Amino acid sequence: MAKDIRPIPAHRPARSLDFALPPRRTGMPAYRWLYTALRSEILSGRLRPGTRLPATRDLARQYALARGTIVNAFDQLRSEGYIEGAVGSGTYVSRVLPEALFEVAHQRPEDAPTPRRPKLALSPYARRATPFAGYEPRPTHAFRANLPALDLFPIALWAKITARCLRRVSTRHLMASDPSGYRPLRQAIADHLSRSRGVRCQSQQVAIVSGVQQALDLAARLFIAPGDRVCMESPGYPGAALVFQAFRAKLVAAGIDSEGIMVRSLPRHGVRLIYVTPGHQFPLGTTMSLARRLELLAWARQSGALIFEDDYDSEYRYSGRPVPALQGLDSAGQVLYAGSFSKVLFPALRLGYLVLPPNLVERVAAIQSLTARHSPVLEQFVLSEFIREGHFQTHLRRMRQIYAERLAVLMEQARSRLSGVLEISPVEAGLQTVGWLSHGISAESAAMAAARRQIDLTPLAEYSYSPATRKVASSALQLGFAAIPPAEIRRGIRELAIALESVRKSREK
Repeated sequence: MAKDIRPIPAHRPARSLDFALPPRRTGMPAYRWLYTALRSEILSGRLRPGTRLPATRDLARQYALARGTIVNAFDQLRSEGYIEGAVGSGTYVSRVLPEALFEVAHQRPEDAPTPRRPKLALSPYARRATPFAGYEPRPTHAFRANLPALDLFPIALWAKITARCLRRVSTRHLMASDPSGYRPLRQAIADHLSRSRGVRCQSQQVAIVSGVQQALDLAARLFIAPGDRVCMESPGYPGAALVFQAFRAKLVAAGIDSEGIMVRSLPRHGVRLIYVTPGHQFPLGTTMSLARRLELLAWARQSGALIFEDDYDSEYRYSGRPVPALQGLDSAGQVLYAGSFSKVLFPALRLGYLVLPPNLVERVAAIQSLTARHSPVLEQFVLSEFIREGHFQTHLRRMRQIYAERLAVLMEQARSRLSGVLEISPVEAGLQTVGWLSHGISAESAAMAAARRQIDLTPLAEYSYSPATRKVASSALQLGFAAIPPAEIRRGIRELAIALESVRKSREK
């Protein structure tokens, strides 16, 4: 064990250190080896603050190292604040170590006064805000919905592009960004949306957000005052409903038929905003027809309402010709178009976009500058390169084929094993579909029975906002297929058939 080393008077400089260096790891540079050993001795207190260290020549002789190695180790320690002084005037262990600058002196519990906690007066918004559950890190069983096949994401390629981007990072990338986002990414998104979705926009109309939830929050801040009426598809996306309710909007439920939202049932006046998912209605999976889209745009012009178009997973289309986005058909500037990379790449990326009419660009940028400031620049840099180099389109094409195959397996297995008990709706796009139960089986009892057999189902009533649609949805279940391998789909259908049969028999008793 090393001996305790006490401060040495200046007229008696130390010529050696009384401790042995630990074994050196393979591949570790010599200066790093010495630096680590000296730092450990300083932090342990064996080299006390104020101790004068030997000259670099003496240490080089003692440890049979090059003097340059000793100098490099000292430079590293000095740069981090562990030693002070300079070559020629003596080098000492710092009297105040860097760790001390990051530690607060703690009071002993018995000495600390017990604070009296005042009752906080929360704002009305804070009292109304309700948590919205995110993605749970749990095993993915059949038929978990709203999740892409994360195991098939090209993470090695993403890591390679990330490393290359980091090597190219300049001070410009380390500075704060435009509140609306990294310009090359905005241009890449505008180009992609123009080609694939018929969206008409310039890059300056694209605002980068953390996802559709932030886009919804921005829209609510822009347009919704307490008491304003907001139309929602029912059943519909709960994340949107929670945002609008937090801003004290009055929700107006609108029904869905085979062509999408039922426009003729909408109020003619007094609606501030309408939220729709025309590409792949959430959660029913209906694709809004072109005629219905034109009808909705005409209603918006007449009523003065704005349309929030959430195009959340329409990139994955399996049949039929793509229908242009509402935004691309809009000539009056009444559509806010939002999308996210959570479903097409991976949820942890937390990047999305909001396409704005030109007259709203500066106003949204002002709001973003007061809230999030801007989305993470380095992630935007990587994503823009991923798109620019063609990897995004390649990934979409590959996953579209895989998801189509998994949907086909789901439909074939359901026809074979669930006929007469559960009818699964065919879908043209998206990551999930809906199954309709017969024999009076409720979706809630079916989901509970399925869960006991490790099957993940969501009753559609959880997404309904009116008694009428809740009643219709009471016999419907949401089934995901995109994240589920074919073997797990087959297992899930077998187990689901057993679970539904047990529920049916228990009802007949």
